[in-house]
Amino acid sequence: MKKYLITLIPVILLGWQRGPVQEKETVAVTPTSLEEDIKPIPAQQKAEELTTRILSSYHYRKLKLNDSLSAAIYDKYIDGIDHGHLYYLASDLAEFEKYKLSFDDYLQNRELDVPFNIYNVFRKRYKERSDYIQTLLKDGKPFDYSVDESINTDREKAPWAKSTAELDDTWRKYLKSEALDLKLAGKADTAVVSTLRDRYKNRDRALGRIRTEQVFQMFMNAYAESMDPHTSYFAPTDAGLFKQEMSQSLEGIGAALGEQDNYIVIKDIIPGGPAFKGKQLKKEDKIVAVAQGDEGKMVDIVGWFVSDAVKLIKGPKSTVVRLQIVSADALSGSTPKEYRLVREKIKLEDQRAKKEIVSINSGKKDYKIGVIDIPMFYRDFEGAQHKEKEFSSTTRDVQKIITELQAENVDGIVIDLRNNGGGSLTEAVSLTGLFINRGPVVQVKEGPGEVEVQSDNDPTIAYDGPMAVLVNRFSASASEIFAAAIQDYKRGIIVGEQTYGKGTVQTLIDLNQWAPKETDQLGQVKLTVAKFYRINGSSTQLKGVMPDMELPTAFKINEYGEGSQPSALPWDQIASSKYELTTHVNDKVISQLHDKYNQRLKTDEELKSLVKTLDEFKKARENKIVSLQESIRKVERADAEKKRAALKQLGEEGDEDEDELDTKTTATPKEVKKKKDIYITETGRMLADLIVISKEPSLAGAKKK
Repeated sequence: MKKYLITLIPVILLGWQRGPVQEKETVAVTPTSLEEDIKPIPAQQKAEELTTRILSSYHYRKLKLNDSLSAAIYDKYIDGIDHGHLYYLASDLAEFEKYKLSFDDYLQNRELDVPFNIYNVFRKRYKERSDYIQTLLKDGKPFDYSVDESINTDREKAPWAKSTAELDDTWRKYLKSEALDLKLAGKADTAVVSTLRDRYKNRDRALGRIRTEQVFQMFMNAYAESMDPHTSYFAPTDAGLFKQEMSQSLEGIGAALGEQDNYIVIKDIIPGGPAFKGKQLKKEDKIVAVAQGDEGKMVDIVGWFVSDAVKLIKGPKSTVVRLQIVSADALSGSTPKEYRLVREKIKLEDQRAKKEIVSINSGKKDYKIGVIDIPMFYRDFEGAQHKEKEFSSTTRDVQKIITELQAENVDGIVIDLRNNGGGSLTEAVSLTGLFINRGPVVQVKEGPGEVEVQSDNDPTIAYDGPMAVLVNRFSASASEIFAAAIQDYKRGIIVGEQTYGKGTVQTLIDLNQWAPKETDQLGQVKLTVAKFYRINGSSTQLKGVMPDMELPTAFKINEYGEGSQPSALPWDQIASSKYELTTHVNDKVISQLHDKYNQRLKTDEELKSLVKTLDEFKKARENKIVSLQESIRKVERADAEKKRAALKQLGEEGDEDEDELDTKTTATPKEVKKKKDIYITETGRMLADLIVISKEPSLAGAKKK
């Protein structure tokens, strides 16, 4: 059986795609002056040729380079340079339009002049914006916050400005909005202006350090990501330095970082790290400022490159770092929140599966429900290869936990896979085997007609009782394979949200292996080579796993997940494997569970409040217009805080309450009281319902596939 490592967010991608890249001294660099053009170097033509050949021939999608793909590459390239439509003018886009259907020709003919020229026009426009910004801030006068005007914070689809004057007005409003944020955070008018000056000078320096390699990488990624979101080109880097940087990034807050619209964004939370254990931070949160220790001054990092931001965020073990965060689901105009984290190395034991027992009262009876939280699918492949007795393994740990829970006489088990982004496919297959007799778990298709079925061949079952699998939008890859198999075998109920929908496998290719005589480093290509399919033949790609029992969510359909990516590979279906259904769940059981849940939605005050609050929150997030009038902005912020507080009260954000004692334990003042998880509670209720319903003789009887 082949060994795949599948995750929602490959470590080698996030945080490094658009940031400054370590280069060898032989690579030409761009002068720091924004007036000077960046030009390609000869080695990039060879890299362009090889990347084009590899993607055209070996990518799973087998897309041909033609005018249609050229238009997609062009759009993605422009979007990658000026996503917010804040620099280019409409006249620039009119000039670029003649190149739109020629990008396929540039790739095939090793031509780079046009893509570089398009970027150099951006540098010119950026310099114009920079000069205007510094002029606006030069006299140090505060903005007039009494004027009734507003700004749309979502400019992705905004029309391109027709004139410099139009851009000036847009930027005036943007600066005023940023200034108002700082003012409402307590900064004096002089400090506001000083902060903005420094912020934009830092952005000037960052853009001045852009090298030819970054521009080439941006162009090649426009091509790679037009194939699918998980295919990428990496400019040449020193592998040793790269590994060192990634290792050091884990000795910090335990988060993978990236760049998006001038913000440093959290792209993944590493299980076992401070951010994971503290539960304050989430994927897609924006970091706007960083401070060292409990007394250090906040350093504004808006507009920074990720590599520079990492240097501030990481640090020696046991030291304190404070972050100002704009939450991913924050309403427009919300106040950034400050979080305190203690840096530490990620510990394996903190990544491993954990258990707890919750008591659920249903139908005047108490049920003991065992909850197994699995943050990732981990496996020590080296230890397994050397046949070490205690090598780390998700399956081994869960099997041990199941034995412990059975000794405590639990009535059912919930497998919590929320925010589990994937990991070892081997573990996803073997973990499924703990709950089924034997049989196929997942199908892997690498090309036309080439399908490999990966199965559990162990007939023993670790647990044959009632079970539920709890998932959310960020459950991906290996999590989806496990949840899909449990659902297809009718072994348990899937509860929560539609999962992420990443059903693809990537591999990494060093371009110099294809050009052994090339003295210059050419970079690497990560490309999609296979897709995963459920045993019923349906792909997990794009659609993910739809829960049997859907719980309220803060997200709109396709707001996050594979469906939010325009170039995502499509869903499709292949032939079903042969497998035998269990007798645990069937359509009639699911229908009865829905009836009972719908009754609770009408009568349970917590559920009713959760649904109402989430609906209001989703509706409020659709409004991207924020006021630039101080009095109105204060009201907007207060309203946003009220809605967020309502979510916290219901446990939606999963925070823990500090400085509260658990009166049921011998807690010390340093301990915290764990907040009730309404999603675990409701999943437990559903499992209790399943226990009652499954005792009805009319629901028994296995079926075969």
